[in-house]
Amino acid sequence: MALPKITTPTYELVVPSTNEKLKYRPFLVKEEKILLIAMESNESDEILRAVKTIVTECTFDKLDLGIMPMFDVEYIFLQIRSKSVGEISNLRLLCADDGETYADVKIDLNDINVEVSEEHTNKVELTDEMGIIMAYPTIDSFANTGITEINSSNMLDVICSCILQIYDKKGEEIFDAKDQSKQELIDFIEQLNSKQFKDVQTFFETMPKLQHTVTVKNPKTEVENTVVLQGLNDFFA
Repeated sequence: MALPKITTPTYELVVPSTNEKLKYRPFLVKEEKILLIAMESNESDEILRAVKTIVTECTFDKLDLGIMPMFDVEYIFLQIRSKSVGEISNLRLLCADDGETYADVKIDLNDINVEVSEEHTNKVELTDEMGIIMAYPTIDSFANTGITEINSSNMLDVICSCILQIYDKKGEEIFDAKDQSKQELIDFIEQLNSKQFKDVQTFFETMPKLQHTVTVKNPKTEVENTVVLQGLNDFFA
């Protein structure tokens, strides 16, 4: 006689970038094992692959994660995790007032959302005639470049991987990034002046992100510290 099947509940969320409803389920033991093995390896590419596998399986293979913005994937994974192992995440956060004391904080994952800046736009105007249309980083672009977070040392690689089009109104031309080599894109970015490059960086600084602000009281000094949590790693530190 075959063993009985265990019914797994399903839930619904709203995808931040599209406002579309998406059904999902908690991850199972076999999927949790994949995540634990990846986290124990401490290899960023292994963790990204695990997250991608779990999100794909738990959303019933309805998503094309290769083109989905990373902040969408992070949000969906956070929702899956909250329904799988608990909605409360226990964190130890460093208190900035003395730079050495850690405080225990409980975070309700239901309170975490993708924050969107009002000034954000994916169109970067370099001159009156020329500009760039940007695309958001995806889980595949992070995996392909080996980048786990955006910082000053990898900004050029990130920018090149996120250029969608370069347009020239004067010449009435549109250049698709996929038709250009990486070196051609790098050469284009390197010819920008400081203000133009800053405008491109602003796209990343203001783009939607998984973010939550908490107030932490230092148990030694009793000083209250404001801590901004951002990205999946911060919510499971």
